[in-house]
Amino acid sequence: MTGKILRDKLIQGERVYGTLLQHAVVPAMVDMIPPNSLDFAIVTCEHTALDLAEFLPIRYALASKGIACLARIHSRDESDVAKVCDTFDGVVIPYAEDYEETRRLAAAAVYRPLKGKVLEQIITTGKWPNKKTEDYVDKKNENTVFIPMIESVPAIENLEKICSIEGVHAVFVGPGDLSTNMGIPKEYDHPDLVANIQKIINIADRHHVAAGSWFGEMRQQIRTIRQGARLVVFSNDGLMLSKAMEQSFTELRKG
Repeated sequence: MTGKILRDKLIQGERVYGTLLQHAVVPAMVDMIPPNSLDFAIVTCEHTALDLAEFLPIRYALASKGIACLARIHSRDESDVAKVCDTFDGVVIPYAEDYEETRRLAAAAVYRPLKGKVLEQIITTGKWPNKKTEDYVDKKNENTVFIPMIESVPAIENLEKICSIEGVHAVFVGPGDLSTNMGIPKEYDHPDLVANIQKIINIADRHHVAAGSWFGEMRQQIRTIRQGARLVVFSNDGLMLSKAMEQSFTELRKG
């Protein structure tokens, strides 16, 4: 129940640590992860030719180590959300900025397998068919984590409402898209971006929702931790391999 463990940590106010997996699909790779390093990993096909199904072997290998595996999807389609949550420990939704859309995507994740008129009734009125159904759905989805990505100025403007949605366990800043949306592309040290990340963390904290941002540079990620980030998503498999090899072979070539 790695998803439930991660979810409980988020709800209880703990800080959790993870990374992105964009290339690693061989389950033996998990043996190379040091103990007590990762609470979770987010598999993503972004910027690669891979499909999410190719990450299934590593998803189960991660589970054997007690590491939750979330999947970042490309679409904001309710059926895609439900499908991913049936297989992975949770879902990360890109570019969430509309409250109503995000509310329905969260429902697709944490109210599975309900659909159609019954699901719409729960979303709009909070009325369940009966207590038996409500208890069944709660139990079925206790292992599911739902995380929308905050990647635009309109998303920040709507963040109070987004963080109030039932089933939102954390919000995750994509600094590349957010900085571009702000007119300062990839300027990760720009004071306006740093201020917006602080704003996101503060709003999320008020709603007891964890917040954090991806960064590939250690100093930038430590900065967000000092700002109060509780969802720490550091680097990715390809970037960490590249930096480790660069450091090692630069030293070797110096003799």
